[in-house]
Amino acid sequence: MASTNDLPRIRACLFDMDGLLIDSEDLYTIVTNEILQKYGRPTLPWSVKAQLQGRPQPEAVKIFNDFAQLPISDQELKEEQLTRQRHYFPQTKPLPGVPTLLADLASTKSTDEPVYIALATSSHRGNYKLKTDHLTELFSVFPEPNKVLGDDPRIGKGRGKPLPDIYLLALETINVDLRSKGKTEIKPEECLVFEDAVPGVEAGRRAGMQVAWCPHPGLLGAFKGREEEVLAGATGSHKEEEKTEAEKEAEELQAPRLQNSGTPGKIGDGFGQLYSTLEDFPYAKYGIRIP
Repeated sequence: MASTNDLPRIRACLFDMDGLLIDSEDLYTIVTNEILQKYGRPTLPWSVKAQLQGRPQPEAVKIFNDFAQLPISDQELKEEQLTRQRHYFPQTKPLPGVPTLLADLASTKSTDEPVYIALATSSHRGNYKLKTDHLTELFSVFPEPNKVLGDDPRIGKGRGKPLPDIYLLALETINVDLRSKGKTEIKPEECLVFEDAVPGVEAGRRAGMQVAWCPHPGLLGAFKGREEEVLAGATGSHKEEEKTEAEKEAEELQAPRLQNSGTPGKIGDGFGQLYSTLEDFPYAKYGIRIP
């Protein structure tokens, strides 16, 4: 197995949000189970929740509906979800180790080897605000231009995680600034993606980036025995939407840097590492120096 010491030094850290920085995944579960129980349905198992995490909303809705078989319309389900989300999401809390990790990385700005950071979340702006407006200090470490949300128009239709576009775009927001200052751009392999969800790990690997996978214990249990497959981004989550040739050409003209489906990594290549928590993160393993 390759060692992270053999890999390029990390110059940028790109972060997922739900279930990685904040405990919103647990709140999603509470919201979902309240609705399921209301209609006499079984609670959401991790085998299904694992498929929902990190997915674009339309895809997640289809997966959930196939499981839940609720006797209500999609619109009624959406309204019930929104009502509960407005109640629970303003209660989000940072997960263990997150405030220290972000503060440590931010402290490198003034050093000779700064580590740049960006946010890459599938959450749309409305939900993002519900989850983060009371956590302004925590999220202030991310420069506004480096916050990429799920409804960012620069991400093409149907190109959410597990496709790599959101992470490639997050890196591009950093490189735009570096180019303007005449500094050396950051390569994908010099990026460390922090993810909790399997589709997100796949997105990072398909972007050619290193990945730190920090899953919920329930998710880890659902993938017991397949951990190395997840770390390689090789679980088969990637299914690109069928497009006409005209649509593909239009996308390539619009954002040529992002139109890349990428390929998963190889088992044991060292680009993916598993962590049970973000506490006491091993910066030195990635060549990161905290002042």
